[in-house]
Amino acid sequence: MYRHGPDPPTGSRRSASRAPPPLADSGLPRETGPVRRIRAAVTAAAATVTAAIAAGAASVAAGRLASDAALKAAPGKPLPTEPRLTVHGATAGGVALTRHLASQRPGTYGLAGDACHAIVGPVMNTAHSVDTVVRRLERVTHGSLEPGDKVWLTPNLHIGNPSTALGLDHADVDIPGELGVLPAWFVPSVRDTWVITVHGLGAAREHPMNVMGFLNRHHFPVLDLAYRGDLGAPRPQDGLSHLGETEWRDLDAAIRYAVRYGAEQVVLYGWSTGATMALRAAAHSAVRERISGLVLDSPVLEWETTLRALASARHTPSVLLPLAVRAARGRTGLHGDRIENAAHPEHLTVPTLVLHGPDDTIAPWAASRRLADRRPDLVTLHTVPNAPHGAMWNADPDGYEEALRRFLTPLM
Repeated sequence: MYRHGPDPPTGSRRSASRAPPPLADSGLPRETGPVRRIRAAVTAAAATVTAAIAAGAASVAAGRLASDAALKAAPGKPLPTEPRLTVHGATAGGVALTRHLASQRPGTYGLAGDACHAIVGPVMNTAHSVDTVVRRLERVTHGSLEPGDKVWLTPNLHIGNPSTALGLDHADVDIPGELGVLPAWFVPSVRDTWVITVHGLGAAREHPMNVMGFLNRHHFPVLDLAYRGDLGAPRPQDGLSHLGETEWRDLDAAIRYAVRYGAEQVVLYGWSTGATMALRAAAHSAVRERISGLVLDSPVLEWETTLRALASARHTPSVLLPLAVRAARGRTGLHGDRIENAAHPEHLTVPTLVLHGPDDTIAPWAASRRLADRRPDLVTLHTVPNAPHGAMWNADPDGYEEALRRFLTPLM
C-alpha cells in the first residue's frame, strides 16, 4: 500500500492537536447552552415554590396561633391584656402591689393568683413607695397572699356559688341544650320577669354574682348560665370559642327553660361576648317575643377588632394580625356581618341598656356610642370611665347599679 511517509514508530504519542475518539452515543439529547439555562430556571422556580409553600404554611401556623388569644380564651382565666402584678406585702387592712396603671384602677376587684383569691377595694391614701401602691384588702376568700405571689385584677369578685359567696338560696339546675346539658344557677324570687345572665371572655358564671345581690333585692329571679366550653358544660366539637356566633343557641335554650318554668318575660343580661349572645338571641330566637329588655356590658360588636386586640396583647406583630382574622374565619366560620347585623340599630326591638367606657381596649366603646346615637328611642348608654373590659361594675358599683335600677324599674 502506497504511503506518503513512514509509519510512526511503535508506542509514540498522538499529536496533541488530534481530537479524541467520539464517545458512544447514549441516546440522550446533548445539553446545549439553552437547555442548561432552562434547567437552571426550572430548579430556581422549584426552589421558589418550595419556599413559598413553606412561608405559606408558616403564615397559616402564625395566624392560628395569634387567633388562639380569642378563640381559646379559657373561662375564668385572665385575658392577655391583664398584667401580672407582684404582692409586696399584705396586712389585715391593705395589700401592697406592683405600681402599674392596672393596680391603680378605681373601684373594687377580685385579686386572683394560681392558689389565692381576695377582694380588694380602692387605692388607700397611705404612704406608697415609688414601686408599689396599697389597695384596701376587703377579705381573702381563698388561700393567702404572700410576698412574691403573682396576681392579677379580675372583674370576678366572688368565687363559689350564690349560697356560699352571697348567702342567697339557689338551686343547681340542668338546661337541655343543643350539645347536651347546660348547668346553671337559679336564684328564685317573686317576679314573673326573670333575668338571664351570661358571662363573656375570660370569665365564668361567677362573674354575674357581682350584681346578683342587687337583682335579688329587687326581687328578680336570676338564671345564671354556663354555656358550651365552660366547666361542666358540653365542649364544642372544635374546642373553640365562636365569640357568641354559635353560643347564643345555649342562651336560647335558657330562655325556653325560663318560660317553661314560669317566666312571663325575660331580660337578657350579658357581658362581653355574652352581650353578643344576647343580641343574637333577641334577633333570632323563636321565643324572642318573651324578651322584654337587654342589658349589655362591654358588648363585643366588632369581633375582628376584639380578636386583633387580644392577639396584639400577646405581642403578635401587626403584619400577622390580618392572618389571625383570616385564621379565625377559617376555623370557626365567623363572619363579621352576622354579629354586626344582630347589633344593627334597625334590628333592635326592645329597651336596651349599654354599660361601656372609652378605656375598654378589647371591645371598642365607639361602636356602643354609635348604637346609642342611632336608636335613642330604645338604647340608653351609661358611660363608665377608667374601666377595663367587662369591669364596668367594678370601676363604679354605685353609679352602675343606679343606672341598672332606672332601666329595670319600668320592666318589673
